[in-house]
Amino acid sequence: MKVYIKFVEHCILKIALDTPLDTFFDYRWLKPAPAPENGAAEATPLPQIGQLALVPFGRQELMGLIVGISEHTDVPAAKLKDVLAVRTQVAPLSEHWLALCRFAADYYQRPLGEVAVPALPRNLRTGKPTLLERHLKKLAKLLPTQDASPNPEPALNPAQQEAVDAIAAAHTFAPHLLYGVTGSGKTEVYLQAAARILAQSNEAQVLILVPEINLTPQLENNLRLRFSGIQIATLHSGMAEGERLQHWLAAHLGQARIVLGTRLAILASLPHLKMIVIDEEHDPSYKQQEGLRYSARDLAVWRAHQLAIPVVLGSATPSLETWQHAKVGRYRKLELRERAVKDAVLPVVRVINLEHEKPKEGLTTPLINAIRKRLERGEQSLLFLNRRGYAPVIACDACGWISNCTRCTAHLVMHKLDHRLRCHHCGFEQRIPRNCPTCGNIDLQPLGRGTQRMEEGLQLIFPEARVFRIDADSTRRKGSAEAAFDTVHRGEVDILIGTQMVAKGHDFKNLTLVGALNPDSALFSQDYRASERLFAQLMQVAGRAGRAAQKEGGNISEVLIQTRYPDHPLYHALMAHDYDRFANDLLEERQQASMPPFIYQALLRAEAKELQTALDFLHQAAVCTAHAGITINDPIPMTMTRVANVDRAQLLVESVSRPALQAFLKEWIATLRGLKSRVKWGVEIDPMDI
Repeated sequence: MKVYIKFVEHCILKIALDTPLDTFFDYRWLKPAPAPENGAAEATPLPQIGQLALVPFGRQELMGLIVGISEHTDVPAAKLKDVLAVRTQVAPLSEHWLALCRFAADYYQRPLGEVAVPALPRNLRTGKPTLLERHLKKLAKLLPTQDASPNPEPALNPAQQEAVDAIAAAHTFAPHLLYGVTGSGKTEVYLQAAARILAQSNEAQVLILVPEINLTPQLENNLRLRFSGIQIATLHSGMAEGERLQHWLAAHLGQARIVLGTRLAILASLPHLKMIVIDEEHDPSYKQQEGLRYSARDLAVWRAHQLAIPVVLGSATPSLETWQHAKVGRYRKLELRERAVKDAVLPVVRVINLEHEKPKEGLTTPLINAIRKRLERGEQSLLFLNRRGYAPVIACDACGWISNCTRCTAHLVMHKLDHRLRCHHCGFEQRIPRNCPTCGNIDLQPLGRGTQRMEEGLQLIFPEARVFRIDADSTRRKGSAEAAFDTVHRGEVDILIGTQMVAKGHDFKNLTLVGALNPDSALFSQDYRASERLFAQLMQVAGRAGRAAQKEGGNISEVLIQTRYPDHPLYHALMAHDYDRFANDLLEERQQASMPPFIYQALLRAEAKELQTALDFLHQAAVCTAHAGITINDPIPMTMTRVANVDRAQLLVESVSRPALQAFLKEWIATLRGLKSRVKWGVEIDPMDI
């Protein structure tokens, strides 16, 4: 976008800053004075929309984004402050990128500055231009030959080929649901579709999103092997700031033809974006849970619509929102019903009734026997338990004391290896007491099982086996998760125990048995999405088994689920690998109950030192604005009421009309800002956890 200014001596820049104030700030830009030595000033480029500017704000200096340039301002000249510096070393952010940020700010009811500025690398926002210049010089030296021709590609089966052809043939906005069973070759479809898109233009860029950081190394390696002639950038929160800036600049300058990242990558600057892929699109990790609570999946679809490009949403268990879009024809459904590897078949799923089979060290006899068979055949087993630590709680049988967190409505989890009790919500920790703090009893007992305790039990039952644990505790250090998965892939592990980190995206060639431990708690959660998430989780972890071709004469791969409710419809659908029926039944229930995706929601959360203070604010909020066509539910405490000594409550707002809800929210939030209260509050659009 070109900006024409009638004069060159000075102009007014409208700056968006990362502040909660829903407004822009006017600053004056003065053309630098001539150098005193020769009396002539160097050619100074005019500021442009999309550039960063360093400005004084109160007693500090902040980096903001130029979103407008004009000749006039309503700010009195005496109060008008001057811009300190304009970041001219890098090309301005495009109007398309600014439009994306404006949409996100408008839809999620946040100031533009709170969306746009934090989306940029921290080192780009510092006041040190020499740092940026150094990265730009380094990037210029690293630029490889931009040959997008892929290295040899494996042959596709007919379903995969049809999917690639459909995606590559789309020359406008075309949302595709790539619905394929685990191991059906969705990644290969992504790669070959990307190759076709990149071949259409020497500048074309492709964005591939994954839900978690630990899924990026394997996919990045595949991309670099396939596209060795082009630059590939990665973007995720686990990167060092300098590394993140380097990769962001490669994307922003169009040098990186493929960008791989987690949810934050959806707000990356990509001037030549031609296709977006959202792998495991159902994953809740795509929803940001702090600050700007945006959905990267939803923003990806909007961005594809804005640019008139194809977007691919891949999953074996699509979200119900996406499934409904496909049912009514908004998205084209591309199906992969068979596994891509010849002779690889889906595992047999069976349930083990815990009412009949009593566990030993958390494992029933049928599961122990199944693991032993795999050990004899030199195959790998995976035990899935989505609960880290040693035990969820320790307790005293004498007086009933339980290790509760003093700052949260949660238990302190026992981490035996560290000799600590740790709260997984606020981070508080303390040493494991030697005796009961209430009665002095020294016989404190762990209740329940976490991954650490299961690891200990497996070593007792199978002393000859190589037992390996992967969870957030064992992979804290940078690079440790990648190293851990490499250990499994090299075949140096017989039994793997892990949390949701091991449930998706990993191709374990020699793994033929999956055991799911303690999944029943999600069946009775107050969260209406719990069953949807449990099915996806179990289907994903089940998909780790039997991905390689079945050995001649070998037994078929198995998934064994230990449950007290073997007749639950969810488990029957899992045994039949029938997500279609499960999803359609859930959609029917949601429609009858007026729940998403058939209704639109926003959640007002309030935090205060006392719960009643938060509830009083929410009661006041419920009646402060007229709301025709809007349902405002009663304020209630949040499930996790207290976190880090702060009490929390919530108020759910609903409407059958998205535009009506958005219009109400704009007026409502403006009114809430005028209320005098001691609470901290925020509004989340399309909440995932209620």
